[in-house]
Amino acid sequence: MRILSLLLASVLACGAVWAEDTPRGPVTNLPLPRYVSLKASEANVRRGPGLTHRIDWVFQHRNMPVQITAEYGHWRRVKDIEGAGGWVHYSLLSGSRYVIVTGESAALHKTPESRARLVAHIEPGALAQLGKCGLEWCRVSAQGLRGWLPKSTMWGVDEDELRD
Repeated sequence: MRILSLLLASVLACGAVWAEDTPRGPVTNLPLPRYVSLKASEANVRRGPGLTHRIDWVFQHRNMPVQITAEYGHWRRVKDIEGAGGWVHYSLLSGSRYVIVTGESAALHKTPESRARLVAHIEPGALAQLGKCGLEWCRVSAQGLRGWLPKSTMWGVDEDELRD
């Protein structure tokens, strides 16, 4: 019963399923690391968790996925697709999930099968909103198009992550 309630809490909180032994953040009790996206079109990235810490750079793209690796009060240490990281105030982050297409252009399919009808090719660097994910494929939407991409063609979702 305890495992079921923890599993249900994880699904409700993030739309994903994590193992019970997954490390948890000390502030939110959510899994670490985990992916989120930028809520704001500009987000200061600081050297430490507080306004007194120097701003190293500014993220400038709304919905860009980032990975939370640590929590401290109202601050989250994040890293981007290139591994660059720093501390961002939690109010600048959103639980809405987005991914970045990686590598060469990715084939967006009608169903989660490599032989399925091709919907479009998504260019590298494109952002797509993340939907449900199975073991190898995730449903995404980008620029009015919807379909399925292999997990191996995107950053912003764990390879073993399942989403309903």
